[in-house]
Amino acid sequence: MNFISRRKEMLETIKQYGVVNESVLKAMMQVERHLFIPEDLLSKAYGDYPLSIGYGQTISQPFIVAYMAELSEASKSLNILEIGCGSGYEAAVLANLYKQVYSIENIAALAESSSHLLQQLKYDNVSVIYGNGFLGLEEKAPFDRIILSACPPETPERLIQQLKENGIMVLPVGEKKQKLLRITKKKEGLQKEYFGDVRFVPMLNRVY
Repeated sequence: MNFISRRKEMLETIKQYGVVNESVLKAMMQVERHLFIPEDLLSKAYGDYPLSIGYGQTISQPFIVAYMAELSEASKSLNILEIGCGSGYEAAVLANLYKQVYSIENIAALAESSSHLLQQLKYDNVSVIYGNGFLGLEEKAPFDRIILSACPPETPERLIQQLKENGIMVLPVGEKKQKLLRITKKKEGLQKEYFGDVRFVPMLNRVY
């Protein structure tokens, strides 16, 4: 399979959906999504839809990965906390956009496999942590940015506390109906912006 040509096709779809940030588009082209999915799904690696990675989890749709990265207003001078590492795909994309990526995964087997793969691929600015995403990562806080790859019923307060002033959090939120939300933590309070309906696996308040 010609993964490069398929990745270019994926990129064109992402552009058609409205992602324009050149750094994000470059990162999406650089990261080889087929390395982050099960071998039996390789023919679907660059389709614009989520795919199963086992344990009831998915690798997110490429467009939504790019869109959330764009909404986060990335910079190579900033750090970011990702909640829900999964197979490590989004962490790899973020590694091309941020100085340091901390990624929490609450399923031990996925934390181990994604950490190993990201190390193999020389993503030296990514740290995968096995833990409960609702608790964040207090020892490395505060964070310039936080991004959630699983959906909590409401914004986790512990994560807001670990966000820097003027920091940005991008997350799906809701139960039966999920919305994509961007929160900017201002001195005077939280600024909230909504960006349409989404569908993510639920964020669970425990480890496995």
